[in-house]
Amino acid sequence: MIQTLDAIYEQGVFRPLTKPEIPDGESVKLIIETSSKLNPEEMLKLAAQVYEGLSEEEINEIEQIAGDRSNFFTGHTP
Repeated sequence: MIQTLDAIYEQGVFRPLTKPEIPDGESVKLIIETSSKLNPEEMLKLAAQVYEGLSEEEINEIEQIAGDRSNFFTGHTP
């Protein structure tokens, strides 16, 4: 059986906005398709989660690597 349901993803759990027509405990396969574009506030919130759980040193190392464009065009000749 295939059903299309709208859901919210919160704290690691998908919460359907309408009750699915399946019994409790039924195994399902989810195919995720995000709907609307994020507003700037939501985008900043998601971006901030990238560094959750990392130390200041780890964050600085990631930022340094991300900012280094010296090998960006390696293998390409102008």
